[in-house]
Amino acid sequence: MQAKFKKSYRFAARTALFITLYTTLLMSVFLYFYFQLLWYFPILFALAVFLFSFLIIQYSVERFIYRRVKKIYDDLTLLESASLAKGAITTDMQTLTQEIDRFARDKKFEIEALKVREAYRKDFLGNVSHELKTPLFTVQGYILTLLDGAMDDKNIREKYLERASKGIERLGYIIKDLDMITKLEVGDLSLNMEVFDIVELVDNVFDMLEMKAHKKRITLIFDRDYPNTIMVNADRERVQQVLANLIVNSIKYGADKGTTEISIENLIKNKVIVRVTDNGEGIAKEHIPRLFERFYRVDKSGSRKEGGSGLGLSIVKHIIEAHHEKIYVESEFGVGSEFSFTLEKA
Repeated sequence: MQAKFKKSYRFAARTALFITLYTTLLMSVFLYFYFQLLWYFPILFALAVFLFSFLIIQYSVERFIYRRVKKIYDDLTLLESASLAKGAITTDMQTLTQEIDRFARDKKFEIEALKVREAYRKDFLGNVSHELKTPLFTVQGYILTLLDGAMDDKNIREKYLERASKGIERLGYIIKDLDMITKLEVGDLSLNMEVFDIVELVDNVFDMLEMKAHKKRITLIFDRDYPNTIMVNADRERVQQVLANLIVNSIKYGADKGTTEISIENLIKNKVIVRVTDNGEGIAKEHIPRLFERFYRVDKSGSRKEGGSGLGLSIVKHIIEAHHEKIYVESEFGVGSEFSFTLEKA
């Protein structure tokens, strides 16, 4: 029973009290004039009438409400997941109203979440279809051209075979990256945690991407000199992949003769934050919430001037979250972008 007196009990008690008062008063007058009984007899009579009336009325009200409320429960609990199905049936109207309101809110939230997932599923299927279809059709086109007679020309044959090879290589990137994301999501891809110098790792990534940056006349720099080591505890190979993906993106969409700057700062006592900042074309605000989705395109034209699987940022997010860390993005269209992520200090 609840701490507060249930409304059905109050109703039964109030009704029983009215019946008792009326019956006792009537019987007291009758008995006084005809039998001259003791003074406490009306009190005993009143208690007996009150208890009898209360029990009868309460039982009738409970049964009356129960039959109708049970119908509501039966209708709602047709859904096996309904939380109402797990609890006892209550005949208290306030409690029932609260349970139904909570049930309705939960279902509304589930419906909205399903709508969002359905929209995401449609976008994802469209994007993955496009990403797979483009290199497949490219490879098919070159091979058909060669089979139609271009194979006899040595120069054309070599050029088309090289282009077909690049298309197949891109398909391999997509499949490999999708496999990695799936393993990260289900926890099958284990992390090899070790202590290493994050400054040295950034230097290695700079060396690895120096030629790519030089072609676009982009300078890879630190924000300042780091004479001392900054030791972190993470999967060195995966963090290198994160840095490489972020820096490659900044090179792809960076401004001609621009810069990509790396900074490493103490965030809190046991955390550092690594920032990758560029002065490229930037990202419009409406695209930022979906930036880490698989195959999501800021450029909706469907053309892709740069190679890659289209899964780089999604992989970055999954790797960072596998470390139980956070990744952030700030960008202003036409000004530049900054991607940052946290790591645990050793």
